[in-house]
Amino acid sequence: MSRERYFNRELSWLEFNNRVLEEGLDPSNPPLERLKFLSIVSSNLDEFFMVRVAGIKAQIRDRDETRDPSGLSPEEQLAAAAARVRDIQVRQYRCLLEDILPALAAEGLCVVRPAEWTGPELRWLESWFARNILPVLTPLRMDDGEGVPATGNLRMHAAFLLEPLEPAPGGPDAPAGDSALPPGNSGFPAVDRDGRPRLVMVTVPPNLDRFVPVPSDSGRTHLALLDEVILTLGHALFPGFRVLERNLFKVARDAAIGVDEGRDDDFVAAMEEVLANRQNSWPVRITLGKDTPLLRERLQEVLGLSDLDVYELDGPIDLRSFMELATMKGFDRLRFPPRKPVAGYEFSEDNSIFDQIRKGDILLHVPYESFAPVEEFVRAAADDPNVLAIKMTLYRTSGESPLVRSLTRAAGKGKQVTVLVELKARFDEAKNIEWASSLEQAGAVVVYGVARLKVHAKACLVVRREEDGSILRYVHLSTGNYNDKTARLYSDLSFFSVNETLCRETGIFFNMLTGLSAVEELRTLAMAPFSLKRRIISMIDREADWSSPETPGMIMAKMNSLCDPDVVAALYRASRKGVRILLNVRGICILVPGVEGLSESITVVSVVGRFLEHSRIFYFRNGGAEELYLSSADWMPRNLERRIELMFPVADPAARDRVLSILQAYFRDTVKARVLLPSGEWERRNPESDREAFSAQDWFWDSERNRFREETETEERVLTVRRRAP
Repeated sequence: MSRERYFNRELSWLEFNNRVLEEGLDPSNPPLERLKFLSIVSSNLDEFFMVRVAGIKAQIRDRDETRDPSGLSPEEQLAAAAARVRDIQVRQYRCLLEDILPALAAEGLCVVRPAEWTGPELRWLESWFARNILPVLTPLRMDDGEGVPATGNLRMHAAFLLEPLEPAPGGPDAPAGDSALPPGNSGFPAVDRDGRPRLVMVTVPPNLDRFVPVPSDSGRTHLALLDEVILTLGHALFPGFRVLERNLFKVARDAAIGVDEGRDDDFVAAMEEVLANRQNSWPVRITLGKDTPLLRERLQEVLGLSDLDVYELDGPIDLRSFMELATMKGFDRLRFPPRKPVAGYEFSEDNSIFDQIRKGDILLHVPYESFAPVEEFVRAAADDPNVLAIKMTLYRTSGESPLVRSLTRAAGKGKQVTVLVELKARFDEAKNIEWASSLEQAGAVVVYGVARLKVHAKACLVVRREEDGSILRYVHLSTGNYNDKTARLYSDLSFFSVNETLCRETGIFFNMLTGLSAVEELRTLAMAPFSLKRRIISMIDREADWSSPETPGMIMAKMNSLCDPDVVAALYRASRKGVRILLNVRGICILVPGVEGLSESITVVSVVGRFLEHSRIFYFRNGGAEELYLSSADWMPRNLERRIELMFPVADPAARDRVLSILQAYFRDTVKARVLLPSGEWERRNPESDREAFSAQDWFWDSERNRFREETETEERVLTVRRRAP
């Protein structure tokens, strides 16, 4: 393994984040949409440090000398990642301060920083702060020698470096310590144990809105940042002290803490311990404002961080919550024009979703089509007296999920409801624990994942007694989560079917997970970690075996990430046999394309646009007997070896044609697509003329709308002919 054959995983992930940033830098996007992309960049970087950087640091602590496939040592990865992150953040903040915020202000939406507060605004904020915020705040000493302070994880704090206004009692030669209190202040000592100015922090209340509306006579919306108000006026907490330096900061901590998989007696309690520990685990990064060298040094010392771990930002700390501003009501003119998903199916008592599925497989493409059929599938199963059982996996879902409500109602009606809840879905653990508990209370059978494996597959099986007394199973399989909120933002594919083999094997899948059954061989479905990786590699090798100069093989695949070295090696083998390989990889890609004698027939593109590309689609020409699959799994070691995943075929001819056209569209994109170069850089595809401009995501909107329009017109013509028939 070497840098010539593999890109580094972590640096490749940062290049994905750079592509997200490019959408924020793009002046053709509306300003609030650009702000969303900047906010996503910050959120992604937080997760990168909490998970990926924390993992590298743990490798160094444990003296694990295992090298990345690219050949980079852990230390080299940290240094390269830090340099790239700093570059990204410089451009991110320059765009925010010099471009986006001025553009918003020109449209009447003004984020006013402390240096811009007018006299009346300052007086109003002082009064508002004294009444509403000051009573809530609690100053905490950070230098009391009791270890790492309880700063939490990703919480915003204001830090103050303080010295007494007058000499401590006893004169300047009096010993410094806990008895050295300034006049009029008995809250805490004047200096720390070493006689240095006191370091105190004030946590910004996380349950208050960050954007504070400030009255203005200008007719424009003026907003101050709560954290900057606390920083500017927080000296009121320290009578008798002078503020030497003040700054805002945020600490990211190790979130890669594993749960004790052996706690079968109380796995929920074990997960709750993980959530508690995450708040005060090892710090891995601090972000703070600029120009406070003394504070930086003291914070760095207290937290035990190196210079590499300190990131000074030239603007508001923590742009994650700027998503509040980006989604604020009343400024739709500064966003993408709204687009309503196509509602192509209408259900009623005379035409239920079960009736529709029996007529033929239903393929669903969100967010271009409405997520409503998925909600209707579970709702109808809950309310239909003929439905006997519902089995479902849930990895991530929304806080007020209509699917969870339907499952709860079904259990309350006495139906056999089995829900496999993955509590280890990182950063959604608390939410999953909450609604899993409500399902249990309603009488559902809740299975909390599988020991040492995450259940990432997306499947729902409904067992129904038909009018003739027979038992029929209905299945829904998907590339994306059962989440009605992300279904408006993520591009995913799913389908409903009564295919007997597919339903039977989905039933076996659930039995293996919930009943501790022996692993059975599945012929139609492929399941990780048992057969999926082997199946993918065998299909890649089969394509190489079929390939010849006269009839070269063809592989097209779309996924979020590609970083499994074994799969990459198989793709290299296929490329050397002349197989044409087109890969659409949204995020991480360790494969090096376009290298002579290794990967010259491989093209890698990435589409980053308005919607998050989340679907996984795999196509193999197979000597003319084409095969097309959808999957919940990316081609990553964690998906193929450490998660429960499913890959399922698209067999219905009409559905297969649609999925294939969707897959091909990503490789036609000249608006939002970037091409990966052998150097590791991503080159944006730009059309030479407006006529050649093609956006896959725009095309999906038009094609789905036109498809349903054509189907409706066809149905109307058929009805007209029938009415005219003698």
